[in-house]
Amino acid sequence: MKKWMTNNLLYIIGALAGAIAGYLYWYKIGCASGTCLITSKPVNSTIYGALMGALLFGIFKKQRTSGS
Repeated sequence: MKKWMTNNLLYIIGALAGAIAGYLYWYKIGCASGTCLITSKPVNSTIYGALMGALLFGIFKKQRTSGS
């Protein structure tokens, strides 16, 4: 488990940062009419933010090269 955590640390940090950003987006801006799919509920915007954060931070992960 510890090895998995260290290998995916950027994804985890990105998901946490994105989840916080998604929730704050819902809280501050949100969707007044309730017809917006992502921002109408806090759970939706938090999950969407976590996914986007993990993908964004995953861009910066270095790929291991095979030793040869």
